[in-house]
Amino acid sequence: MAAPQSDRQASRLDFSLNVPFPSAREATVALRSLGADREPRRNSVHKCLVLHGSVLTARWNADEARALRVSVNSFLEHLGLVLETLQMFPTEEPEGEDPTHF
Repeated sequence: MAAPQSDRQASRLDFSLNVPFPSAREATVALRSLGADREPRRNSVHKCLVLHGSVLTARWNADEARALRVSVNSFLEHLGLVLETLQMFPTEEPEGEDPTHF
């Protein structure tokens, strides 16, 4: 028998991570790259990405520790690729332009 809704919500696991970037433009590039990787529908993990200036915040909640771990590990692997790419192709903010619009 399934647990009542309130019991399931109380047992959910939460995790959050703040990733600072040198500029808001680089944080936006990372958000766009990492945001394209959605969680599978059958997965019990919910991931939310939010940008606050040059800081990317990722938040997860899940029913199972294993599913949470797999999702966070996948995110960190993709984040590593994004960071390597940003180092190889530095972005310079043109003077007077909004860094969140390309």
